[in-house]
Amino acid sequence: MGKLHLLMKKEEIDDRKLNDEKLVVVFDVLLATSTITAALAFGAKEVIPVMNGQEAVQFANKNMGKEFILIGEYEGKTIEGFLAPNPLDLKGIVTDQSIVLSTTNGTVALKKSQNAKRVYAASILNANAVANHLSLTYKDESIILVCSGTSGQFNMEDFYGAGYFIDCLLNETCHLDLSDSAKSAHYLYLGMKEKSNEIFAESNVGKLLMLYGFEEEIKFVSKKSIFNVVPIFENGKSVVNAQTSEKTI
Repeated sequence: MGKLHLLMKKEEIDDRKLNDEKLVVVFDVLLATSTITAALAFGAKEVIPVMNGQEAVQFANKNMGKEFILIGEYEGKTIEGFLAPNPLDLKGIVTDQSIVLSTTNGTVALKKSQNAKRVYAASILNANAVANHLSLTYKDESIILVCSGTSGQFNMEDFYGAGYFIDCLLNETCHLDLSDSAKSAHYLYLGMKEKSNEIFAESNVGKLLMLYGFEEEIKFVSKKSIFNVVPIFENGKSVVNAQTSEKTI
């Protein structure tokens, strides 16, 4: 029986312990992993996660022969010269495009997890698709769910998202030994399964987004498994949709 662990924030990631026996699923529901999911669902070729805005600009400058859309925020504010990482804004502009994405928490968590055998980006929007894909390819590796958190702090929305993902995974008849933190996330979800929008709106990040007028974004990212998208971080370079990638996972 494989083990399923849950980390409360990205700062708990120990990249020295990640190897070919570990699978990582990263959550940053508000908003990085939701943005990645939506971008791929809307037809983006790839999403390249970076640690910060400076790295994004450097990457684009080093690859002058290729066009990129720069999307990013830091501490909730859109980086100057970048598009905002709001999922609903991406429809119609990311089709067949490569995106360089910089966020305060989610893209950092993805980069810190890159030593694992496979790294997925999951959100409420695609939890069932990722769970199904993982169950089909699972070979008793340890699974680590990473809640990105908010600037070094635990956040409620990622914990809820991880709980929903665990529920999807268990429904795939995966036999897993859950850590206490993973069980707690699942119990939270089971007790609040019909209140994702309320939980997101009442979280600290959600309140900030509401203050900025992003009520519709919160409603959108709280929709359960509306996309059959499996974002997988390939070779520590770019996130692509495993459902359409020609590469063998």
